[in-house]
Amino acid sequence: MVAFVLGLVAALGSAFCYSVGVTMQAREAREAPESESLHLALLRRLVKRRRWVVGTLAVVGGWVLQALAIGLAPLTIVQPALALGLVVLLVVGARLGDDDVGTREAVAVAAIVGGVAGLALATPKGAAEGHADPLAVGATLAVLGSLVLAPYALRGPGRKLPYLVVFSAGLAYAWSALSTKFMGDAAFGGAWLITLMWLAATAAAALLGLVSEMTALQERSAIRVFPGILVIQIVVGVVLGPLLGGERWSSEPLMLAALAASLAVVVAGTALLASAPMVGTAVDTGGDPQDGATREEPESPPPRPAENPAPAARALTTSETAGRPPSGASPPASPRAPGPPADRG
Repeated sequence: MVAFVLGLVAALGSAFCYSVGVTMQAREAREAPESESLHLALLRRLVKRRRWVVGTLAVVGGWVLQALAIGLAPLTIVQPALALGLVVLLVVGARLGDDDVGTREAVAVAAIVGGVAGLALATPKGAAEGHADPLAVGATLAVLGSLVLAPYALRGPGRKLPYLVVFSAGLAYAWSALSTKFMGDAAFGGAWLITLMWLAATAAAALLGLVSEMTALQERSAIRVFPGILVIQIVVGVVLGPLLGGERWSSEPLMLAALAASLAVVVAGTALLASAPMVGTAVDTGGDPQDGATREEPESPPPRPAENPAPAARALTTSETAGRPPSGASPPASPRAPGPPADRG
């Protein structure tokens, strides 16, 4: 039970690091040109930005905590707990925008907390011995990998695949979470060569996920990217964790129903919180947190068209030239102003 609690705490720390990291990364990804989308050149550009590097270090820290959490608690608990990271975005949005948390945000946070608590109660704490059949594991990961690579195969000049890119990033991170579990199990078993192999696979999946995520942040609002990626990780982790990772669901129908209901509540709360304006403010912020400036400036009213002086000018010209003599004729003498009467003395 102690290991389970420590794993849950590590998962919450991972959620915090991921949220802070993606907030900082999103500010820099918006500045990258579209020509670098789905290319490593995008990362080569971003790695020169100090704020992006700090955000990436926060994400790496989140991955370390996630790996620790997966080693101590079931994957079906660790992945949904990451949804609590959106609460961090809500708080950051409230601080940057100097806003109060409304009813909608409070309901979303309560739904996420309640859903995670339900998952913690409905998910068994133990695990079966070993993993699934290696052929089943390999086939499943191969299918996930092909879906991750889909936008890279379909990319082309002027072709935008925003939803597929988000889907690719979410599946890549889910793939990374599964391989992290396999890596942790191998490490605990002393199989260091297999541990290194899983580490290399995890790094490759995380790299693809990072490129896809940064590409998605170029084209769409970041709050439309992060929750989508998060929900994909949660669903894949909860569904495939018991099938591939040696974890097991309870055979009791009531517990299965509670597990499904809790997962649905987490997903619904995440979607509701993702649509909250303050969360969007936190992620889309492009200015200094001290002054709360945002990258997306409010639309200013269109400038009023200047009054056209042409009609007046034409009228003036017409009035001035109405009495103009024909070409070649002498202009009429201008009338003299009347002077004082002459002295006839």
